[in-house]
Amino acid sequence: MITSRTVSSLEKIFHDSEPTCASLSEMSMLGNERASFQLAYFSDEDTHCGISVSGWKPENMKIYKVVEINSDMPAYEDSDFYFLRKAPGLYPDMLEPVEDGTFLVEKGHYGSIWIELDASGESAGKHDLFVTVSKGKETVTNVITVDVIPAKLPAQELMCTMWFHCDCLATYYKVDVFSEEHWRIIENYVKNAAAHGINFILTPLFTPPLDTEVGGERPTVQLVDVKKTKDGYEFGFDRLDRWIDMCKRCGIKYFEMSHLFTQWGAEHAPKIIAEVDGEEKRIFGWETDADSAEYCDFLRRFAAALTAFIDKKGIRNFCRFHVSDEPSLEQYETYKKRADIIAEIFPGFKVIDALSDIEFFDKGAVKYPIPSEDHVEDFVGKVDEIWTYYCCGQHNKDVPNRFFAMPSARNRILGALLYKYNAVGFLQWGYNFWYSQFSKHEIDPFTVTDAGKAFPSGDAFVVYPGENGQPLNSLRLKVFYDGLQDFAAMRLLESLVGREKALEIIVRDDEFSFLKYPHGSSYLIALRERVNQAIKENI
Repeated sequence: MITSRTVSSLEKIFHDSEPTCASLSEMSMLGNERASFQLAYFSDEDTHCGISVSGWKPENMKIYKVVEINSDMPAYEDSDFYFLRKAPGLYPDMLEPVEDGTFLVEKGHYGSIWIELDASGESAGKHDLFVTVSKGKETVTNVITVDVIPAKLPAQELMCTMWFHCDCLATYYKVDVFSEEHWRIIENYVKNAAAHGINFILTPLFTPPLDTEVGGERPTVQLVDVKKTKDGYEFGFDRLDRWIDMCKRCGIKYFEMSHLFTQWGAEHAPKIIAEVDGEEKRIFGWETDADSAEYCDFLRRFAAALTAFIDKKGIRNFCRFHVSDEPSLEQYETYKKRADIIAEIFPGFKVIDALSDIEFFDKGAVKYPIPSEDHVEDFVGKVDEIWTYYCCGQHNKDVPNRFFAMPSARNRILGALLYKYNAVGFLQWGYNFWYSQFSKHEIDPFTVTDAGKAFPSGDAFVVYPGENGQPLNSLRLKVFYDGLQDFAAMRLLESLVGREKALEIIVRDDEFSFLKYPHGSSYLIALRERVNQAIKENI
């Protein structure tokens, strides 16, 4: 016997726990939006079931089975209480496409089917969807009403990056870096990222000096060719040119040039490979002091050549540069020296970095800082552009994040908060980081989800490696994108009624900041319905 009911996409259904959440009988979405709901089910036997949905065009719908994935470290010991559970075990996360209309259910297990709707091509108005699960002659049908509002989300204005790790793709799929097969796989993953609101991509001019053990190396992924000559250096941009064209074709708008100094202090140069006397050699790396005359000379020559290339491509206004990731205040003087160099050699370009101490801004080391969510308030009213990020460190102050063990509402609320703060951009470090901490060795992301018990599961990646070089998405990425769509819907509402009125509708009398906001799925569902109905009334 199969029992089932429709529930929100914000619920996480665990195999060992009967869901107590409310059923979902109706929802609304805008005319070009993607929205999801789930069919929660329980079976008293091991069997294959059929799944079908009528009332919506098949080409505008995707059906997935939510698959539980192992977590050895769901949370740190000092994490806050806004978690679903904290014990190691299985957590609902990966979305496995249901391609033949059937899925396996296990005896005594709860589970869910994820149904994603695309309103493009559907008529405005209410649609009754009939979701039927069948086993032989036994069928169970649930009905959900979807109201398609005759308005469209505006183009995404928010700049959004989740760091794209080309080397992880080459390592997992066992292909040569920038071979044709690698390029094919990269494009699949870039296209998927862009389809989920990631419009700003980490671009490896040189191998990004990120999450690398001091003295260690990540596989070389360098888009720029360098040749050392008697007179200096020659630079080739063929691969970078291909990268930019490919990314734009996939829907990427902005290019995040990789860091030109090492992480956590800017003390060394990144790994740079060059042709020297006909052989490829590492000419800079951990052995290179960041302020060495040779490296500074290289940077100046490189900056001139790269700037000319960027201007030829017409993407100057769509590029951002980095100095070093996450410097501490103790490293201020070192960082400031490197930042001054970058400002000098890339005049007119915006330089952004993840750092959370306001003194970096107050003292002039950075004009466009990216503080973590729990430090955003320090920057409000001071900086020209509000950015923020989260990583494993944002786990103990109730701020938004995306760990396996967190409620999906904690993931999705980010979009509304970014709107409230009138944010320009968001950064996260892991779209597909499939290595252990410090990139010491590769991991199997289907079984090791915490970078070797370094980061709580969910911090390091939001996609899994599928067959034929295709990504498998997590429900966390879908929920994150729902938050970006919330942001866009709020911008649409603002265009109709003004920002002040929009904020009244969105925030009401609730306390609404990164550190304190209403928790729970029902709050978010009601919030988005208020926005949708206000749009409907004012179009």
